[in-house]
Amino acid sequence: MSNADRNTPGVNRNPSEEELASMSQEQLAELGAKLDDVDIIFRRNRWPEKGTKAEKRAARQISFWFALSGVSGLAFLGVFLFWPWEYRMPGEEGYNLYNWATPLYGLTFGLAILSIGIGAVLIAKKMIPEEIAVQQRHDGPSDAVDQKTTVALLRDAYDTSTIGRRSMIKWSAAFGVGTFAIASPIALAGGMVKNPWAEGDNSPLWTSLWTPSYEGETIYLRRDTGRIDDIALVRPEDIDAGGMETVFPFKESWRNDSYKLLKSFRHEYSPVMLIHLRSSDAARVTKRQGQEDFNYGNFFAFSKICTHLACPTSLYEQQTQRLLCPCHQSQFDVLQYARPVFGPATRALPQLPLAVNEEGYLVARGDFIEPLGPAFWERPNYRERQS
Repeated sequence: MSNADRNTPGVNRNPSEEELASMSQEQLAELGAKLDDVDIIFRRNRWPEKGTKAEKRAARQISFWFALSGVSGLAFLGVFLFWPWEYRMPGEEGYNLYNWATPLYGLTFGLAILSIGIGAVLIAKKMIPEEIAVQQRHDGPSDAVDQKTTVALLRDAYDTSTIGRRSMIKWSAAFGVGTFAIASPIALAGGMVKNPWAEGDNSPLWTSLWTPSYEGETIYLRRDTGRIDDIALVRPEDIDAGGMETVFPFKESWRNDSYKLLKSFRHEYSPVMLIHLRSSDAARVTKRQGQEDFNYGNFFAFSKICTHLACPTSLYEQQTQRLLCPCHQSQFDVLQYARPVFGPATRALPQLPLAVNEEGYLVARGDFIEPLGPAFWERPNYRERQS
């Protein structure tokens, strides 16, 4: 719209509060278009005649998609809450049900989102009046008149779409969007359903697979050869000076139990970095108070789980003696009890006490003395845990 159009004498571009209050919705919508410099070139209602078969068919199509969204949202809730999700080995009873858990999460949740989107698109294509408009662009905030007329324009779009008199569409949309709104936070809230402290001192956040099942149990250091049933235990001579290897826990009670052997590799707190320092580097080590005897000679073992957000700190720089987390670039100094020296991590990597048994294998001389992984609200600091 040109400047001449904007100054058309017949258009009051600054009506008073009383004038605005006396205007009809149609007049407010027309004023809003003029204030926004909008020229409506073409406009036609989709259904000028009420109650035609084509109109009812369009309403049923829209209602179908919103109803499908609601059903999909309910299905997601059912699958998330009741479908078997705990790990099962191939061939084990319940494996097929477990194997379908994640695909069903994605299928039901995705279908709920998709159905809402299709329903909204169909409303725009089949209910909102056809319109061709040209608008000039303007910068700056909207004044009170613009705000009031914008509300009128939105209300006009709702009324002319005829959605207001279509109960089937309104109820199906409420069902679909409402169910989806309930289902969306379930994944976030799902972790709060279970009490993480139900087992007291044996709760998952306090323990790991490195925790002995009974007093005096031997926990070996085991390497991953790629075969679950291959029990490859580690001796000191297996790692050259300056080398590092990721090791996992092994208990004799797990032998011939494929599930527990696999779990020892897959559990989030299982990986431990076993580092064999050169003698020149070992001479420069600063040990943490209370952990002075956790090493075995020049062998040191630290949890591989970053104390920032639980990524694997798998990059070992032999020259600088630093462990790097590739996710957020935290760095830990091996010569100073793996304390963080760079990046967002604020706590040292927990250290595993080591020993060599009578068979010559490296074993854990005890459990970690502090929780593994990132911080949590109830986590005590290091000295509290020691006492």
